Amino acid sequence: VQVVESGGGLVQFGGSLKLSCAASGDIDEIYTMAWYRQVPGKQRELVAEITYGRSPIYDDSVKDRFTISRDNAKNTAYLQMSALKPEDTAVYYCVAEGVRLEGGGALPEVWGQGTLVTVSS
Repeated sequence: VQVVESGGGLVQFGGSLKLSCAASGDIDEIYTMAWYRQVPGKQRELVAEITYGRSPIYDDSVKDRFTISRDNAKNTAYLQMSALKPEDTAVYYCVAEGVRLEGGGALPEVWGQGTLVTVSS
């Protein structure tokens, strides 16, 4: 199973960006898909998560600005980011949690390599 993020880049203050996270492999179902971010010298922090059949959860710093969604048929999650601020600059990581595999078995979590988002002031 592999998780790949895309959509990062450079955007101006107040701009928007949409990140994608595609999970591939012999996947039957993914319980939770989440976005984390990390800046140098700091711990990775949860940005948003969406669990199958439940409402999304957001960090307070991104509420009302970011929207997480998922397409279960495509094993893909998205993070629509609006009203971006310089403090949103970070490497954004996607994680698939509770991955149930076709044919049996499961993986607790699979992380992507991250995509860099830079917000200029």
